[in-house]
This record gives sequence, C-alpha cells and structure tokens, in this order.
Amino acid sequence: MGRVRTPGIKREEILDEFEKSGLSGVAFAALVGVKYPTLASWVRRRRRKPGAAKPVREVRFLEAVAGKDASATDTAPLERELPCGARLRITGLTQVPLAVARIRGLRPC
Repeated sequence: MGRVRTPGIKREEILDEFEKSGLSGVAFAALVGVKYPTLASWVRRRRRKPGAAKPVREVRFLEAVAGKDASATDTAPLERELPCGARLRITGLTQVPLAVARIRGLRPC
C-alpha cells in the first residue's frame, strides 16, 4: 500500500495507548498495525519534545490458570479494553483461541 500518513492527533492517541498498555513496542506495533520502526520513531520524537515528561509505566500482572479443573463457572470473566476502544471479554477457556484470532485480525483504527 506504500507510505501511510498518520495525522498527529491519531499518532498521539496511539502513543498514549502504548504507554498505558504495558506491552513491548514490537507487540503493540503489531497489534495496532504499525511497523515497529515507525512506532519507535514516534516514541523517540515525543520524548525529545521540550517539557516532555518521562513516561511512567504501570506494572500489570495477570494471573492465568488453565487446566482440566478450570471452568468458566468458578471465575469471573476476563475483560480488557483494546486500542481504538474495542473490548474483549472471555468467559471460558474455549474462547481463548477465538480471542487470539480476533486480536491478530484487528486493523489499526
């Protein structure tokens, strides 16, 4: 498709979401459909702006239990807001492969 220009406002939204996500740059770039070198250059440019605060990354942990004894009835559903406002809700282990396929198929907003 060639070079795609991203408006400044959209770029800032993507960078805000990246800082909140806790994902690596490579993983986040793949998730939103941007090449990693492009995302890295946006981050670098943003951090060089005068008065730019250093990002504070919140550490997030997610406990995942999988096995024959795990069932959808004994735990609360897993819910996650994805970039661009998409929401993901998993209520059982059988939905995990579908969720992975859907996340991989997300297009950039």
